[in-house]
Amino acid sequence: MRTAVILQPQYFPWAGVFEQINLADVYIHLDDVQLPQGRSFCSRVQLKTQRGQVWLTVPIIRNGLQIIKDTKIDESQPWRKNHLIALRESLKGAPFAEDAVAIAADTLDLKSDYLSDICIFGIEQIVKYLNINVEFGRSSELISQGLKDDRIISLLNSLSAEVYVTGHGAKKYMDHEKMDRAGKVVEYMDYNLSQYPQLHGEFTPYVTFLDAIANLGPKASSILVSQSIPWRKALGIE
Repeated sequence: MRTAVILQPQYFPWAGVFEQINLADVYIHLDDVQLPQGRSFCSRVQLKTQRGQVWLTVPIIRNGLQIIKDTKIDESQPWRKNHLIALRESLKGAPFAEDAVAIAADTLDLKSDYLSDICIFGIEQIVKYLNINVEFGRSSELISQGLKDDRIISLLNSLSAEVYVTGHGAKKYMDHEKMDRAGKVVEYMDYNLSQYPQLHGEFTPYVTFLDAIANLGPKASSILVSQSIPWRKALGIE
């Protein structure tokens, strides 16, 4: 069966996103939904440093309720230069630091002032580096209809996908019975949180995956071992 993952664009995200990608035949950047209000992983990620974990945040221009793909970056700030400096400093001493910095530099050199373009390019560059075989697409370029679960079902139909792998957040709102009736197999990630040699003290998995690349190089894909489990098992009802 064909497996799909559908996630909002995120800025150099943590390992969990790439574990989902690793399980997918097709990965869709959900770029035509509302940008979350307040802080979100669409525009920020944690970085591990000698001073502890800090946030790298892309400055964006907010205009009330807005769609992710229409969200522009506030380029009045030297954020690209600052983020690259911060990444280089935090990863200094890691055996493959230059690989991670090169991915970041290529992404931050992208000639676009739209947040989604930066996020999508960064994710796809990491996947290319890891040599993961997956199809990419954007929801804004697909024909779909409906809201919430109906939208997901419509997107899965347009992708000819039967299996939908998602993160734990969907437990709060997904109508699993509706997905079953639509012939869609819903599975949730069962995160392994694999450890690897990491700089700056006690290990944490909740930082940008560029950290794993800096420490492991191309073998960073070896820590992407998490699997997905059926929704009933994930919800503890079987």
